[in-house]
Amino acid sequence: MASNQDDTHDASGSRNNVENEIKRGLTIMKSIIRARDKGEKFEVHWSVEDQLIEPNGSMLASYIGFLVRQHIPITCDNWRSPELKVGKEKIWSEIQRSFHIDESRQKYCIQLAGKRLRGFRSFFSNKFLKDEEGKFVEAERPMKYAEIISAEEWDNFVAKRRNKKFHEVSDKNRKRASKPAYPYKKGRTGYARLQQRILAEEKSDATSLPEHVLWKAARVGKDGAVVEAVQNVYDECETLSQTLPSTEVQDCRSLLSRVLNVPEYSGRVRGKGFGVTPSSFYKKPKTKNPTNKEVMETLAELRAQVLELQKENARYREERRGSEAKDTSDRASINCQPKFPEGITPCQLYLSSPT
Repeated sequence: MASNQDDTHDASGSRNNVENEIKRGLTIMKSIIRARDKGEKFEVHWSVEDQLIEPNGSMLASYIGFLVRQHIPITCDNWRSPELKVGKEKIWSEIQRSFHIDESRQKYCIQLAGKRLRGFRSFFSNKFLKDEEGKFVEAERPMKYAEIISAEEWDNFVAKRRNKKFHEVSDKNRKRASKPAYPYKKGRTGYARLQQRILAEEKSDATSLPEHVLWKAARVGKDGAVVEAVQNVYDECETLSQTLPSTEVQDCRSLLSRVLNVPEYSGRVRGKGFGVTPSSFYKKPKTKNPTNKEVMETLAELRAQVLELQKENARYREERRGSEAKDTSDRASINCQPKFPEGITPCQLYLSSPT
């Protein structure tokens, strides 16, 4: 009897969970779709470091996440795969339909889409395939996502998560992230919008903050308290900034990375968030290899210059040859020597003449 009651209770609870999931539904960004149907577009704003900021920065980021769920399968493990070209093009075209955004921002948006895909896959693994202790369990396809994830796609996703190699990587990453030395405490705000908020509150004329200042602000709790370890790192950065020459301060390895004694990755600047790279942050000129067309055009110009120089050289030699011939005839007429008797030289003739 008790068993039947428990079964009934579990079944009822399961139905309620499913109903709650269906009731809430998927995030489809209705405000953007309504505006698009009216022919309206949202303006997008960027920081001085070319990061998304408010207004409408978080809206675009969320919309990119929605588009990724619609057009990219969760079984995708390689964001650079040629098979995703059509899906990426669709994401970019949908963004342009709803936002005023320049073509130069395409790379940023597509990279952000890849980040959203990784986050979505991690969410699925943690939410549906792991228990409270982080161990993988059997799970059925969530009905809430049945519209965008087919049964076959779900089975493939689960099979990849059961792979032994994946479990090893997952365990390693979970242990590494379980006890961070300097935990980030600003949720989904991100460094760019956090910087924007700080500058607005301080009414500062500055356009950006030093990376170690922003790094510290991102680790301040709601109570305003700063952990001693975070404060120590900040103080060391301040001291180091006063002692280092200005040329070394602008080096690709930031003050923050030096104090933390960690490597600086090529695709990011520590303490600045997504989208900021060393090449853009430190404004170092980027060398670009010329195309074949540019090489051929340069070669043609050089050939034309060589031919012109050869013509000028030939003209110069001809003029010089004529002037030398004239000069020789003049000297011959001036320097003609009279014939002296045998045994008498011009020097003897000179000395024997009256003084």
